[in-house]
Amino acid sequence: MAFPASGLPVETHVDVYDTTQLALDLDLETHKVALWTDTGTYDLVTDDQYAVAPWNANEITGTGYTAGGVVLTTTVYTHSAGGLVKWDADDPSWTTATFSGVRGAVYYADALAGNNIIVVVNFGGLFQVTAGTFQIQHNAAGIYTIDLIP
Repeated sequence: MAFPASGLPVETHVDVYDTTQLALDLDLETHKVALWTDTGTYDLVTDDQYAVAPWNANEITGTGYTAGGVVLTTTVYTHSAGGLVKWDADDPSWTTATFSGVRGAVYYADALAGNNIIVVVNFGGLFQVTAGTFQIQHNAAGIYTIDLIP
């Protein structure tokens, strides 16, 4: 199996609600996003920590990219009276960059000891940049949106 379909790592989100009481504060300005290749085997049920197997290999390398990715800015977690919750941030970018084979992004809580992965986004294809800017453009609905009352 290659880079997984987009989704929320189960263990991270279960740990928020169970007795673990993982302190995942989605308004923090310390969360990061890292870029990934299409290589490796990942399981969104059990693999929930950045830099821990299998998320300790196959991160993008190249000019203008630093392992660990970039810090998200203007992060915001909102909810509506109708039960719609949304997590969003400014669109992250890497300038003066040259790298290829980008399949997806891993958003993770860098402030937590476990570097818990918040969400994984599969871009649906392989992308590259040559001496330019690589930018992830978030959907108007946010990085992710969940309807708690469908």
